[in-house]
Amino acid sequence: MNLSQQLAAGGAGEHRALIITLFAAFVAATLGITVWAGRQTKGAEDFYAGGRQFSGFQNGLAISGDYMSAASFLGIAGAIALFGYDGFLYSIGFLVAWLVALLLVAEPLRNSGRFTMGDVLAYRMRRRPVRTAAGASTIVVSIFYLLAQMAGAGALVTLLLGITSEAGKILVVVLVGIVMILYVTIGGMKGTTWVQMIKAVLLIAGTLLITFLVLLKFHFNLSELLGAAAANSGKGEAFLEPGLKYGATATSKIDFISLGIALVLGTAGLPHILIRFYTVPTAKAARKSVNWAIGIIGVFYLMTIALGFGAAALIKPGDIEKPGNTAAPQLAEVIGGGAGSTGGAVLLAVISAVAFATILAVVAGLTLASSSSFAHDIYVNVLRKGEATEKEEVGAARWATVGIGAVAIVLGVFARGLNVAGLVALAFAVAASANLPTLLYSLFWKRFTTQGALWSIYGGLASSVLLVLFSPVVSGKETSMFPGADFGFFPLENPGLISIPLGFLLGWLGSLLSKEEPDARKYAELEVRSLTGTGAH
Repeated sequence: MNLSQQLAAGGAGEHRALIITLFAAFVAATLGITVWAGRQTKGAEDFYAGGRQFSGFQNGLAISGDYMSAASFLGIAGAIALFGYDGFLYSIGFLVAWLVALLLVAEPLRNSGRFTMGDVLAYRMRRRPVRTAAGASTIVVSIFYLLAQMAGAGALVTLLLGITSEAGKILVVVLVGIVMILYVTIGGMKGTTWVQMIKAVLLIAGTLLITFLVLLKFHFNLSELLGAAAANSGKGEAFLEPGLKYGATATSKIDFISLGIALVLGTAGLPHILIRFYTVPTAKAARKSVNWAIGIIGVFYLMTIALGFGAAALIKPGDIEKPGNTAAPQLAEVIGGGAGSTGGAVLLAVISAVAFATILAVVAGLTLASSSSFAHDIYVNVLRKGEATEKEEVGAARWATVGIGAVAIVLGVFARGLNVAGLVALAFAVAASANLPTLLYSLFWKRFTTQGALWSIYGGLASSVLLVLFSPVVSGKETSMFPGADFGFFPLENPGLISIPLGFLLGWLGSLLSKEEPDARKYAELEVRSLTGTGAH
């Protein structure tokens, strides 16, 4: 009997009461923090950057909370449980990506901008067109990432509360979206940051507990754990070797290369990660926050070995419900004593509440990033031509939060059946195609022009989104967003192999073909500012 059947059974009341109590306690506590932070939010700098009052450690913890999303806790655990070695490659890609963010983006971005990526681009280029492009890209990338979180919320809460009707599942997604909107509109960056810090501590503690119990079960012998996982998976040694998911055909091998490129390059272009660098007072604190984030996230991803392979070893293969998003909660119940036991019920409830906390914190960060970009880049600097007051700017950000939240809710309804790690990989591909080339060219290439920036952003954005729309992710397979339709022509599930090089190529080509003469003085100023912090906010 799988988890949903157990919870649908008559004895599930104990589980549901405990889970609902923990969910309600977390939501109430974090909303209280959000209200407290909201009272301290006086202007745009408080709303967007938390007043730049957070230390390197605090920001590193918040970045970890932002990054360790539903894809990490639910999606990767499920991917490992179903595909073994190939599933663990998600962890490797997500972790290695931080080196790109640390070495190339974190400090220069902190020094060069004020609130958003558009600030960096507008420093040496025509402001209105590049801010419009930056705002559009930020919103699209954030919505792709939000889809993953909404899918995780739908899978987790509907399963654990025994909800089987489609109307009930849709209602869950709507409620998660409403709570997300409340976090951002009330608390801004201060409230969101504190929620992310609390969530990071809870997630690490919960994952550490499950890891300890799994290793205890296998006498702290990793080889014994992996052997049991391979035997119980029904796939034998192939479970521990490359190729189970990405090695069957030439297309799947190419798809893995595309996925790897997207994972490694995507982090440095994610809007909700980029805006976190503005919440610290100095460039040194920005570097320190990334160092802390790498350490915390690295420890977490090492523990996904125990989560994923533990689930594969201790749960019957047929009971891990595809696309695998519930493998971690299922493992918690089994390792706690099994269905019907008090330990199993308690651990299941705790881990479920932690997973729910993970989703709420990340969706708040994503929504804040996209609403900030809309208000600061598009509303203030494009529509109002820089003449809006801070009160009007913050008001626009709050209304944008409602609008973007509504879009995420609608799209999240359709993405409920997809693996959240795969959805996040798509967001990484879009970010690496549209944002990363433009940022790197703007910071490090003096011949980069406004036309190059527009070609890079819009070209990378359009190509990646179109390829996703016509890929197996959306149609043509049983696991697609629309399984009953087939209008795809692109064979890969991740567009990164095509769209990321195209984004760089278009930025280079657009600059070479541009009639605009690059402003050498502005580039020199930006170079000094980005590398030394002189004049940074």
